[in-house]
Amino acid sequence: MRRTVSIIASVCVLAGASACGSGNKKDAQAINVFAAASLTEAFNASRSLLAAGHPPLAPAYNFAGSSALVQQITQGAPADVFASADEKNMQVLVAAKLVEIPTVFVRNKLQIAVAPGNPKKIESLADLERNGVVLVLADKNVPAGRYALQAFSKAGLPAPRPTSLELDVKAALAKVVSGDADAAIVYVTDVKAAGAHVQGIDIPDTQNVIATYPIAVVKATKHRAAAQAFVDDMVSGAGQTVLTARGFLGPG
Repeated sequence: MRRTVSIIASVCVLAGASACGSGNKKDAQAINVFAAASLTEAFNASRSLLAAGHPPLAPAYNFAGSSALVQQITQGAPADVFASADEKNMQVLVAAKLVEIPTVFVRNKLQIAVAPGNPKKIESLADLERNGVVLVLADKNVPAGRYALQAFSKAGLPAPRPTSLELDVKAALAKVVSGDADAAIVYVTDVKAAGAHVQGIDIPDTQNVIATYPIAVVKATKHRAAAQAFVDDMVSGAGQTVLTARGFLGPG
């Protein structure tokens, strides 16, 4: 996996943002942004705004589970910015002195994703433990998977028995979209991004978990000014507007 990630990331660096599908202005600064999978739609939606910014930016995104991204960065993958879906994974890089001081830029909440029309009549976390309900979760090493386990604990329920544990939250959601699972616990923003392909079932605030997303410049970056500009945009610039429009909560 390390070799594959290194090759892909190197292509992005050598060939520029167009090799990774950004298609931004020629004079835009290409940077590699390693970001939690749940940020996929929001970060992609911000491309045109970043290209029109000062300085113009052309981010090449690497989306995956936060824990996998941490492993890639510690192994030397050429990241300029890291955006995590939790503070635990970010702190691994802080402790290793691989990132600058992180800043929380958004928050998120959990939601149960089910098929449109909710054929299994799932209304609560307890319903996910009924016989005949096929549940998938993100792996416990992934923020969304760990948050899901915390939600069950807060609800006073035994640990869930998922049919599979996925590498990131998007993979868990995809199981519901494909019909391979009846339900998954994902983020509110994932359900919103999936549109008519899934239906969201709210989890009460007393049982829910607030996910905190920090972002930081990677110390090894060769594009420090551009990397910092990207971080600033997501914390308080146009990127923040896109994120909240996509259902993320402010850093508040």
